[in-house]
Amino acid sequence: MANVYTQKGEEYVEDWIDGTLTPGNHYIGAGTGAGSFSKASNALFIEVSEARVLASKSQPASDKNQWQATQTYTGTKTITNAGVLTLITGGDLLVAADGLSIGVNNGDSIQYTFTLEQT
Repeated sequence: MANVYTQKGEEYVEDWIDGTLTPGNHYIGAGTGAGSFSKASNALFIEVSEARVLASKSQPASDKNQWQATQTYTGTKTITNAGVLTLITGGDLLVAADGLSIGVNNGDSIQYTFTLEQT
């Protein structure tokens, strides 16, 4: 399983720090496709049909940011990847995780938590 802080994610953080961009809402989405995220990744693998979910954001420590959201599913599928994105559709992938294998059925939900630690 890979947890990746993408290049786009790094660029957004730099732009937020220097004031080029203002941080807005972030969304958590999931996918069902196979693949391994890399630094250059900017999309989920076969994104699910359910809409991305607005993430709540927090700062649990001075060097950590965290996004959390619960996504509910309307069909049977296996979730293999998930990530934090900048828009409800399209947008850029900030952080992501692959190597998941979570079976869901109609009405099931998954609570996702992504934590980014600046080291």
